[in-house]
Amino acid sequence: MAVEIPFRRDFSFEYGRLEPVAPGIRRIVARNPSAFTFKGTGSYVIGQGEVAVIDPGPDLAEHVEALLAGLAGERVTHILVTHTHRDHSPAAQALKEATGAPTCGFGPHAGGKRGEAAVEEGGDWDFVPDVVVHDGDAIAGHGWRFEAVHTPGHTSNHMCFALPEHGILFSGDHVMGWSTSVIAPPDGDMAAYMASLDKLLGRGDAVYWPTHGPAITEPHAHVRAFVAHRREREAGILDCLAAGIGQIDGIVERLYVGLQPGLRRAAGRSVLAHLIDLFGRGLVACDDPPGIDSQYRRA
Repeated sequence: MAVEIPFRRDFSFEYGRLEPVAPGIRRIVARNPSAFTFKGTGSYVIGQGEVAVIDPGPDLAEHVEALLAGLAGERVTHILVTHTHRDHSPAAQALKEATGAPTCGFGPHAGGKRGEAAVEEGGDWDFVPDVVVHDGDAIAGHGWRFEAVHTPGHTSNHMCFALPEHGILFSGDHVMGWSTSVIAPPDGDMAAYMASLDKLLGRGDAVYWPTHGPAITEPHAHVRAFVAHRREREAGILDCLAAGIGQIDGIVERLYVGLQPGLRRAAGRSVLAHLIDLFGRGLVACDDPPGIDSQYRRA
């Protein structure tokens, strides 16, 4: 029986408007809806008067202008970036130029090369943080204090930001309510992603605010469902190999029934991430280094 994930897709907002969503938290959603961004990128503002912005979003002038208009009379002191996909970090440069605030993140984009065909929204190769943030680091401002939580997997530089005193975690794309995350090698890593899910299960955060979609109000149940889903997908891949289906296209065809054509490449990359993980654990074999066109078999 398929694992049921308690998806949350009820999402009320108005494009271009900075709106309060919780005490001390405001959000403005960029007009960049897609199969990978849901309704668009939600940029968060924390605090009042002197504020931090989390995930300033894509390179859309209207989004940056609306964010700055919503913050008229306030000062941005920190720009926090969860990771370097192009729906999250490119607007950091324009926001920095307008406000003088430093950018904070784990590091620049990694994995692959500039100009390669993109999975999801693609990588932002231009972002380099002014302040490099490591796991457990504190970032403090006027009336708020973040704890950095490194959660590699979706990307190697993925960082969540917690407000421990309030039980809040800004989960970026690591855990979203509306969809699972795409894990796309070479930067996406399934073993790291699963370890990062386990890491969140060891924390006491009461609510997650992802960059796309609504809040997750029962985060541990949601994360446990994600873990079960990935283990179920792993078992399905091993069943395919046992049945002689040894290439990724065939595995996607069998496991992703009714998949939209535009999502097929992303599904293939997620299957590859599972196969690389299974290969590393000695459960799968292939004659070449694991790749998208390799022939796989049970070890």
